[in-house]
Amino acid sequence: MKKIALLLLVVTLFYSCNEYQKALKNEDVAIKFNMATQLYDAGKYSKSIRLFEQIATSYRGKPQAEKLFYMFAQSYYKTKQYYLAGYQFESFVSGYPKSEKLEEAAYLGAKSFSMLSPSFSLDQTDTFKAIDKLQAFIDAYPNSEYLSEANSTVKVLREKIEKKVYENAKGYNTISDYKSALVAFDNFIADYPGTPFKENALFYKFDSAYKLAINSIPAKMEERLNIAKVAYANLVKFNAENQYKTKANEMNAEVEKKLEQFPNK
Repeated sequence: MKKIALLLLVVTLFYSCNEYQKALKNEDVAIKFNMATQLYDAGKYSKSIRLFEQIATSYRGKPQAEKLFYMFAQSYYKTKQYYLAGYQFESFVSGYPKSEKLEEAAYLGAKSFSMLSPSFSLDQTDTFKAIDKLQAFIDAYPNSEYLSEANSTVKVLREKIEKKVYENAKGYNTISDYKSALVAFDNFIADYPGTPFKENALFYKFDSAYKLAINSIPAKMEERLNIAKVAYANLVKFNAENQYKTKANEMNAEVEKKLEQFPNK
């Protein structure tokens, strides 16, 4: 029985492949459309794409076009070709504004762009684009079944951008460019007041101010020590039990001790 089942499977696969090859070479677009639909329904998206690519232009304006272009976009999405999927879904949305698949297509188009967002350390142009696309979807479909997922994705993407900006600011601290670090952290905290990296940013701002102050020439030390003192106060105000508490307290104690040598403390 196993041998018979295996033989039937081989015959079926051979027949399917043979029919697919015939469809690729056939000039009849209806045959290509039917084969592409069968392959799509069977989850063979890469093969269906080859046929959709051959007949897409011919089917524009025809009754079957809506179904074809929906499957075409989905096939790109299922094969993780997100640039092409995003483009096809957007074309579908603009071309078929009354389609029952409109909301789904609008969401998957926006989501396709989010899938292109790279690691935080790389250029974030695609991340900004994805946020814009998802926000446009959220605004257009405030009651969508995809709303929660869309909002969650936007949150993740925004945090990725925040992480990049935070790490850039921290990089100045790492290379001991404390003046630039202070400016960068000030800008970061002002631009992203609700960021999950705020505690870290406040500490490294204090750390930058502290290191700049204790390594200053006497003429600038008092002013810089006071800046460090304010930075420490802002950290404690944000979270008195912050993760850097022990180290920050030790640093601030040194700041206070050094300030004692200045009569106008």
